[in-house]
Amino acid sequence: MRMNRLLLKSVLQQERRGYSKLSPGKKPSSEGEEINSNQDSIRENDTPTQGDSPPAANEGLFHFKELYENPWTIPNFLCIARIALAPVLGYLIVEQYFHISLGLFALAGATDLLDGYIARNWANQKSALGSALDPLADKILISVLYISLTYAHLIPAPLTALVIARDVALIAAVFYVRYKTVPPPVTLSKFFNPCYATAQLKPTLISKVNTAVQLVLVAASLASPVFHYTDSMFLQALWFVTALTTTASGYSYYHYGKKTVEVLNDTK
Repeated sequence: MRMNRLLLKSVLQQERRGYSKLSPGKKPSSEGEEINSNQDSIRENDTPTQGDSPPAANEGLFHFKELYENPWTIPNFLCIARIALAPVLGYLIVEQYFHISLGLFALAGATDLLDGYIARNWANQKSALGSALDPLADKILISVLYISLTYAHLIPAPLTALVIARDVALIAAVFYVRYKTVPPPVTLSKFFNPCYATAQLKPTLISKVNTAVQLVLVAASLASPVFHYTDSMFLQALWFVTALTTTASGYSYYHYGKKTVEVLNDTK
């Protein structure tokens, strides 16, 4: 009996010590313990594990990596060379060095034909960047030539204004498409990174015809002081045809809209 009382007394003392360790108002109930365990499990599920990232940002990064391409191709270098020739040609025309200007223009035309041939026949030399860089190089070259030829009184100013207005509108449209197709968040480093293609341009048929007509007019205008036919009806007819095809080309891009652009990702 005495042994049983001692055992009971020790058990009661242990229970009192356990209750004294609890904070005031806290009750040791099985229901409370169950609630606490549920809350802990919810916290564990809500807490992101190491290496996780927000879904939107992670998804955008994935798509952006998928769009990587090599921009350092021969056609792209030829396009850059054509852009670099533009101010040189402009200066020579303003200074009325028409013989040299005609030769350099022929060289620029050869680079245009060559980059297209290489891109069509070698798959590893074709790029989405090239599809935008090639017409951009043509537009920069044509704009500089038309301004300088107008300064030299070989092309009428209204025609030059029409050509440049169309080109400015198309370049603005290209920048808008680039902005809308770059995976979010859009940053300057992403926007101007040539390694990541987001859209490929598809010029209309009338636009290709217009580019050819504009270049023919430039060649004829450069050659006119060399071969002495600056006041010929041939040049005036070319002015009319160039104005007509330029207007039709601008309208074709407005009419066909999204059909002239192939988006390479669907992040937006």
